[in-house]
Amino acid sequence: MTLTAPAPSRSTRTGLYVLVVLTVGAYLPSPLLPGYQHDFGFGDLSMTLIYATFALVSAPALLLLGPATDVVGPRSVLRASLLAGAVASLCFALASGPLWLVAGRAAQGVALGAATGAASVLISQNVRERGALLASTAFVAGTAAGPIVGGVLAEHAPAPFVLPFLLHLVALGYGWSRVSALSASAPGGRWRPTRPRIPSGMRSVFGVSAATGFLAWTVVGLFLSLIPALLDRAGHTDLAVSGSVLGAVLICSVLTQPLVSRWGAHRAQLLGLWALFVSLVLLALAGGGSALVTLIAAVTAGAGHGLAYGGAAAAVERAAPPAQRGAITGALYLAFYLGAGCPAIAVGLITLGEPLGTATSWVAVAAAGLVLLTLLVANSLAPGRSARQHQRDATGRSTTHFTSAERGGGRRPGARPRRERGASAARPVLRRRAPRTGAGGRPGAGGAAPLQRHRGPGDAAADRARRGGVAG
Repeated sequence: MTLTAPAPSRSTRTGLYVLVVLTVGAYLPSPLLPGYQHDFGFGDLSMTLIYATFALVSAPALLLLGPATDVVGPRSVLRASLLAGAVASLCFALASGPLWLVAGRAAQGVALGAATGAASVLISQNVRERGALLASTAFVAGTAAGPIVGGVLAEHAPAPFVLPFLLHLVALGYGWSRVSALSASAPGGRWRPTRPRIPSGMRSVFGVSAATGFLAWTVVGLFLSLIPALLDRAGHTDLAVSGSVLGAVLICSVLTQPLVSRWGAHRAQLLGLWALFVSLVLLALAGGGSALVTLIAAVTAGAGHGLAYGGAAAAVERAAPPAQRGAITGALYLAFYLGAGCPAIAVGLITLGEPLGTATSWVAVAAAGLVLLTLLVANSLAPGRSARQHQRDATGRSTTHFTSAERGGGRRPGARPRRERGASAARPVLRRRAPRTGAGGRPGAGGAAPLQRHRGPGDAAADRARRGGVAG
C-alpha cells in the first residue's frame, strides 16, 4: 500500500497559492496610482491606460500561453509566470516614469494570463467537484488583498512605492520553492493557441454568462481603477482608506459566491445584475465625492459581483461538454478580462474633454443601461421558459396538421393521450371515400377492404335488382 494522498493536497495548495500571490501583485498598485500620477505628472488618460494594460495583456496571454500547460506541464508554466511576476514587481519598485509602470502592468498580465490555466489544472486534477469554486475564490481573494495591503503599507510604512513590491518579491520566491517541488510531468502534445469555439447547443447560455461576467468585472474595474483618484481629489488622501474601499468590493464578492450553489446559477446572475445596477446608480450620483456613498456603492457592487461572476462561471461549467470545458472556460475569462479593462479606457478618453468625476458618471450610466438590457435578455432565456418551449417543439404541436380534438381547443376531457389513441386518431379529419373495387367488380379485390356495416331490410331487394334488373 503506497501513501500518495499528501501529494495531491500539496499541489492543490500550491496552485491556490500561486493564483493568490499573482493576483495580489496585480492589484497592489491600485491605491498607489494617484501618487504615481502626482510624482510623474501624467494625465488621467495615461492613468487609466496604465491600469487597463494588465487586463488587455492578460486576455491574449490566456489564449496564447494557456495551452502550454498541455505541452510542458504545470510546473514549467508556473515557473515562467512567477518570473514574469518578479519582473513586474521590479519595474514598479524601480519606476522612474510612466513607461516603467506600463511595462510592469504588461508583465503582470503575462504572469497571470499564463498561470490561470496551469494553476486551474493543478486544482481541478485533485479537487474535481470544488475546483472551479476554489480557483475563482482564490482569484477574487487575491484581488481583494492586493489593494488593502498596498494601501496600508503605503500609508503606515516607509518607502510606500518600494516596500510593497519588495515584500511581493519575497512571496514570489516562496512560491518558486513550492512550484519546484512539484513533479516535472510533461504531457507532451502540440502547442497551439486556444481558439474560442462555443458549441451551438450552449451559445445562449454562454452569451448571457459572458455578458453578465463582463459587466461584473466592468463595475469592479471602475472601482479599482478610478476610486482612489476620485477619493484623493475629494480630499480623502488616506491610502489605507482607499485600499480598504477597494478591498471591500472583493471581500463582499468572496462572501456572496458560496450562495450561487444554493440559489442556482441563473437566479444568482439575475440578483447579481440588480445589485450591480444599484451600485452603478450610486456611483453615477456620487462621482466619488462622498466617501460614505462610495463605500455603500462598493459593498453593493461587491455583492453583485460575487453573484454575477460566480453564477456565470457555474452556468458555463455546467453546460460545457467535458472535452471542451477548458477552451470554453478560457473564452469566458477572456470576457472577464476585457470587462475589467475596457471601461477604464473609456473613462480615460472622456477625460480628454471632461473632468474625471463627470467621465466616471457617464460610463457608470452607460454600464447601468447595459446591465438592464442584459437583465431583460437573461430573464427571457430563463431555464423554465426554455424547457417549456422545448417541450412544445418536441410534441410537434406547431405543425399544420391538427386532430379533431385539437381543432376544438385541445383534447377532450378524459381522452387518452395521443400515443395511446393510435395512428387513426391523430390523422386529420377527412371525408370517407368509397372503397376501391378490384377485378370482377368485387369490392376489395386487389384494393382496400370495404367498410363493414349492418345490413338493413332493403339491402336484399337492392341486390336482386342489380342482378336481375327488377325489384320485387
